[in-house]
Amino acid sequence: MKATIQILKEQVTHWHKIMRIARYDQRAAYQSHYLGMVWEVLSPTLQVLIYYFVFGIRMNGSQMIEGNVPYIVWMLIGIIPWFFISGIIVSGANSIYANLSLVSRVKFPMSILPSITIFKSMYSYATMLVILLFFLFANHIYPTIYWTQFFYYFVCMCFFLYAVSLFNATITILFRDYQLIIGSVMRLLFFLSGAVMDVTAHPDSLLTKALKLNPIVYVIEGFRDAFLSREWFFQDIWWLLYFWGVTLLVLGVGAMLHLQFKDRFMDYL
Repeated sequence: MKATIQILKEQVTHWHKIMRIARYDQRAAYQSHYLGMVWEVLSPTLQVLIYYFVFGIRMNGSQMIEGNVPYIVWMLIGIIPWFFISGIIVSGANSIYANLSLVSRVKFPMSILPSITIFKSMYSYATMLVILLFFLFANHIYPTIYWTQFFYYFVCMCFFLYAVSLFNATITILFRDYQLIIGSVMRLLFFLSGAVMDVTAHPDSLLTKALKLNPIVYVIEGFRDAFLSREWFFQDIWWLLYFWGVTLLVLGVGAMLHLQFKDRFMDYL
């Protein structure tokens, strides 16, 4: 518990530093490209359009799902947070190792590096959300009071991503092959996290109950609950408690390992 509180306190104390470094890294990533920051908009737009073409046109994405929602809209609500989640988990696992040389020159807590990775991707995520809103409005799906849940699930997503990234980044320092394992696991989770397939269609089945143990399913289905006005986040209280229990457990273990090994990270370079 003390380790978790210390790690969270470092995020709050160095909030402005996280934002500054994230903006700097974001600009530096595209400074050698002719289009520069335009790629922050162009890249996610192309990703969404590719999936729209594959699932919306070639695979009859206009068919209805859950009664009156076109599959392409249902799929986009899930796949847009998946892009964000998968990208953060993969890059967050390398966030500390890739910046050890920077930390050796500039003193700041290494625990903020996963947070920087998350905030660097916010602009791209915001762009994809704008695209999603366009598709929602084009299909006559308009805001309701349920949409306010977006902010709750957004906090869930970011908190979960930080917990996982801190844990993965620490393990990656100690065991370099771990990052390759993460890449393979994420390719499998693409199909098991509900981004393009409805993994909760049969709530009473053993397979559905097993798949719902994946916290990413909670987040993706939560965004669908919000945008499709299906139900409130507190209606399934046990799933809510399970998600936060797993998230806090991962954060606690990650914080403990991070504080235990952080003084020896340079030895693993």
